[in-house]
Parts: sequence; structure tokens; C-alpha cells
Amino acid sequence: MVVLALGMFENTSKLGSTAQHSTAYTVTWYMYPVRILTGLSGIQSCKRSSPKYTTLNTVKSLHLLPLPLLTLTLLTLLALLALLTLYSSGVPQSPSAVSLAPSCPAFMQSLRSLFTPRRLQRLAFLSHRRGFAYSSHVMAPAEYKLKLVSSLSSLQPGEKQEVEVEGIEGGKVLLVNAGGTIQALGSRCTHYGAPLVKGVLTTTGRLTCPWHGACFNAKTGDVEDAPALDALPVFKVAERDGAVYVTGEESAIKSSHRKPNFKCQRPTSTGGGGDKVVIVGGGSGALGAVEGLRNGGFSGPITIISREGYLPIDRPKLSKALLTDLQKLQWRDRAWYESGSVDMVDGEVTDVDFSGRVVTTRTGEKYPYDKLILATGGTPRVLPLQGFKVLGNIFTLRTVHDAKKIVEAIGEKGKKIVIVGSSFIGLELANATSSDNSVTVVGMEKAPLERVLGEEVGRGLQKGLEGKGITFYLSAGVEKAEPSTSDPSKVGAVVLRDGTTLEADLVILGVGVAPATQFLQNNNVIRLEEDGSVRTDEHFLATGLKDVYAVGDIATFPYHGPGGDGKHTRVEHWNVAQNAGRNVAAHIINPSVKPERWIPVFWSALSGQLRYCGNTVGGWDDVVIQGNPQEGAFVAYYCKGDMVIAMTSMGRDPAMSQSVELMRLGKMPGKAELEKGLDIGCVGWDLASDNRQQLMQHPPPGVLSGHVHFVTGLFRQMQPSRPLSAGNGQ
Repeated sequence: MVVLALGMFENTSKLGSTAQHSTAYTVTWYMYPVRILTGLSGIQSCKRSSPKYTTLNTVKSLHLLPLPLLTLTLLTLLALLALLTLYSSGVPQSPSAVSLAPSCPAFMQSLRSLFTPRRLQRLAFLSHRRGFAYSSHVMAPAEYKLKLVSSLSSLQPGEKQEVEVEGIEGGKVLLVNAGGTIQALGSRCTHYGAPLVKGVLTTTGRLTCPWHGACFNAKTGDVEDAPALDALPVFKVAERDGAVYVTGEESAIKSSHRKPNFKCQRPTSTGGGGDKVVIVGGGSGALGAVEGLRNGGFSGPITIISREGYLPIDRPKLSKALLTDLQKLQWRDRAWYESGSVDMVDGEVTDVDFSGRVVTTRTGEKYPYDKLILATGGTPRVLPLQGFKVLGNIFTLRTVHDAKKIVEAIGEKGKKIVIVGSSFIGLELANATSSDNSVTVVGMEKAPLERVLGEEVGRGLQKGLEGKGITFYLSAGVEKAEPSTSDPSKVGAVVLRDGTTLEADLVILGVGVAPATQFLQNNNVIRLEEDGSVRTDEHFLATGLKDVYAVGDIATFPYHGPGGDGKHTRVEHWNVAQNAGRNVAAHIINPSVKPERWIPVFWSALSGQLRYCGNTVGGWDDVVIQGNPQEGAFVAYYCKGDMVIAMTSMGRDPAMSQSVELMRLGKMPGKAELEKGLDIGCVGWDLASDNRQQLMQHPPPGVLSGHVHFVTGLFRQMQPSRPLSAGNGQ
């Protein structure tokens, strides 16, 4: 309690009015005492990094104290306040400043000299190192008026509205009606900032991003589907006197992010909470597992062993933009992992003793585990052809190190670049390097991505890329790589099977990846699939092994999307790996949990922003195309019989997000209806009777599929005052 008293006298001169935004007073005297009290009692509190706190946050922190400590704290506060009143009588005060020091007794001044602000800060920090580490500081919520909104009554279930916030420059919130509950959320997706008003909302409370399929719980703001990591902030809504107000932190309204809280009680040596989790690999699956474990309350030790030499990154940016700046690529900084008691180990795993439950690295370090998550990703394939293994300036792309080598080889640009492979990685790299370089793509198919997307869509993508100066050699095979005449150690040309010679300053291979399971190939305990992957069940538990999971590019798992029927499938998508990691985390925390099922989502930066959902690994027999791929605005539906098993779109957001929800619900229209011109954005579903209802065969002029709401499977046309305009995302 002495510490609390000292804290009250510390910085009391900062007591003052902050008339802005309805917050009356800001005080800092309780900042460190509350941290000390809450840290010592093992409860949630604020980090010391915040510049200001308010009385509201004091109450928020104090109410978490155990009852005896809370009672003692409050009684002490009352006594101290009475003492302050007594000693401060007759001391001049002003609305902006209060100086209590002159009236303090000598013993209090002595204590203040002993317990300096720096010492209080250190004590508060050490108290929290005892058992828990938490996310960023908590600022004071304030009430803000919404612009041009006088009532909430017009917002129907399943509808949403983006609204500006008065008093916050650029501040916006998203009003949603989820099942009759109206709330205000962050207005932008926490992944890449897509405007969620253009996404898809269900009355059951699923809010899906229009760009990359990230899904949030509209009632809690929590993440329900990758690739988002941060949740959405949720703000209290109040309606009075012909106006609508939200209560929240200014920073949260501006950022539209809510970082997860990681309750990281120091691991114990016994009990379920003390299980040691070792994750091999540092990609999307590993990150999803860590997020899921800590968010789910798992308090055991977590170790991530990765050979890449850096923290988990946003890997899709490597091929889409050739980014090499780790500050822009890493999802979380090292302090975040430390705060979550996650140990990051830079090393390569070379052996796993499944019987002894020990992982060994190349340098001989051993890491025992109770639960093991294999998330090693993929290894880029290389061509077993003349010259490709010995000549320099021939690259594959998987890591930041690979990207840096490519960027260094390009140098001042004006280079002749040959890209072998006309699938997603090859085309994305062609798009990323085409500015100020001469880029040639070599592919074996008749059209880029023909196997996945079909010839007509592929030709449309080809036209868009050719508009950027990219040259294509299709239905072509590679014979060899020849050395440069100026430097025989480096590549100088790629020779095709028909004799065509393509000059090259550098070559990039985009010919697929293989599961990165080389360290398991000679292990007689685990049985790998023919392609080198690990077969798993619906919880991603490796077949035949106890407490061993596999996620991401190395996992062959039962797929239950359209046309999947539980068939074991391997899907090399970023979203799938992250979702699998979260599934594993949920199963570790609660082995009886029902496995989550989701629809795979993929996106690509080509001549435009391509969206894709579903899966065609098992093949498809027909495609229904609405729009014109040659013009970069279309939706294509891939069918097996009458069933749509996948779709892709460009320039028609949020068609992909709408399709994801319909596929998830098992309500996707059939091939026959789509061939008749049915617009997916104008289809409704009566889920209660399980009967499908077509609202509009043809939408009115100016109404695209992006101008709709999704209401428990029912797409509603927007009110003119709240338009949802379709547009190209990112």
C-alpha cells in the first residue's frame, strides 16, 4: 500500500482537463502502483509504454484484483484521499494543475526520494515478469458522435454501414446488425486493410473480407478465418437525442486493429498446462498454431524451430512484390514472441525421435516435446537439366534470402529475365519484375494456369500481362541452360526443345514445390505419402503417431469442401496452413473439440487482383464464365457434373467472398442455373426451409454483385444511402 501511496503523489501535477471527446480528466498517479498490484496478483494489466491513462482504466484494472486485495486497495485509496484533502487544504488549485507536494509531510517526501518514478516503473515491470505478459497498453475509451446517423432502427439484420466518426480525422467504424444485435466494429480488415463494408455479412455474425477471405465474428470481432491475425475492435453503441454514439479508444478507431492478449503464465513442469509444444517450421501454419494456442489460454512452453533465420513473415509478398524488408514482412516483432513466452530457435531439424519425443537440430541441440507440430512448408523444385544446377544467376523463390538474391541480380534493372513456369509463382514474379526489365515466361501449357483455371481464363490473364510487356512461350519445353559468354559461371541463355534460344541475365524457376520432409525420409516410424507429404486426420494428427501434427504444404488431410467428400488432399495455400495451425491449437487445448472446416481461399496479383476459392485438385469437367476474361472482369465457376467445386473472379468483388459462404453452407447454385445467367449476387436462401429462392434473375442497371448484403445466405440489395460499390481490391 505504501507503493500505492507513493504512486498517488507521483506526477499528480498532471491531473488536468482533457475536454476533447467527452473524457473529463486524465491522471497518471496510479500507473505504476496498479501495475505492481495487478502484476503481483497475476492478473491482466497495462504495459508501461502508454503515455496517458485514465480513471476508467484504474477501475478496469482494479476490478480484476482478488476480492481481499481489492477491498484493502480501495480502503487504502479512500484513506489516502482523505489525507490528501486534509494536507492540501488552503493550497491554491487550478483546473489544469494540482500541486500537492508543498503540503506533504517530511516522511512522505523522504519516501518519494527513495521510491523514484524510475524505481516504481522497474518494480511494476518486474511484477509482471513474474507470471504474465500482455499485449499493448490500454488507452481510455471515450464517446464519439457518428456523422450523418440519427437512428439505428433502419439497420436490418444482416446489414452493415460504414460511418465516419466526428472528432477523429479519418476515423470510421462499421455498424453491423448481426442477428438483431447492432454493434460497431473496426471498418477495415486487419489483414491488408480492405473496406469491410464491401464484404459479406451473415445474420449469424460472420463478416468476411472482400479481398482475401479473412473472416471475423461480427459480435466479438474475433478472427474466424485466415489470413487475418489481429481481431477487429468492438465499440459500444448508444442512441440518444436523435444521434448515435460509439465508445472506444481513438487509436483503435483509427487503426481498426485489436491485437490479441496473450496470457502467458510461466510454464509449470506438471499438468496439461505444462505440455511442451515444439513447432518445426516458421511459416503460416506455425504462426496460426501459436496464435491459436495463446488465444485459447494454453500456458505451456512453446518453441518454434526455423531454419530461415528470421521471424514468421507474410510470405505471399515475396512473389507478389519481391519485398525484402523484414520490417515490412514480419507479422510480429521479437518482443511479441517474448511476451507470449514463445522461444524462437534458429536451426534446422535433422531428426525426430518419435518414441523418445525429442527433436534434434543439425548442430546437435535436442528439444523434448509433449506435442509436436510439423510445419516445414515446401521446397522449390529445380529442373534436372543441363546447366540448371551448376550455373549462377538461376534462382528459386521461397525465402527472404532468395528474394534478396533476385533483387541483387536485377540491380539497376534493364535485365533480360527468363521465368520458367506459367503457374502462380511464375506469373506473379513476371508481374513483379516486368517494370524496366525484359521478361519472358516459358510454360508447358497452352495458356497460363490452364490446368487450374482453364484455357479461356488463362488467355485473359495472358493478355493482361502482355499489356505490361511480358512475352510468353507456351506449349514449350526447356532443353538446357547455357553459360554466358562474358561470364561462363553464370547463365546466359535458356534453350527450348524446339531450338529457340532465349537470352537471359538471370533465370527464375517457378515449377512447383515439394513437401519439405527430407529430414523424415529415412525415419522408419513415420510413413510418408508418395509425394513426400504427411497423411493426417481431420485434426491434422499424423496417421499412426501420437501427439504429432502436420500442417501446411506437407499435410495431406481430409477435404470436405464441395466435391471433396473427405478425400485426402494436399493444398498449398497460405490461408489453409494458417487455419490448420489454429485447428491444431484448438485440439491441443481440447482434444474433444470438433474440427473446423473451411473453404480454401487463394489470391494472386497479376494483371489485376485474382480471387479464388474451392479446390480443383481432383479435376473439373466444365467451366461457366460470366463476364469477359479478356477485359479483366469476370467470374468463372469450375464444375464437376452440376456441382460447383471452385470459382475464380477478377474485378467482381465480393463474388469470391459470397461464394465462400455459399460453399460453406452447402448452398452454391448448380451449373445449370449459372449457365442460364444467374447472378450469384442476386441469389437468396431460405435456410429455415432449406429451399433456395431466386430474388432477381437479372439485376437492375448499375447493380453489380458487389452491391449486395448477405443475410443468412440471403443477399439483399443495398439501400441507396448505404451503397456497397464493387471494386478491385488488393
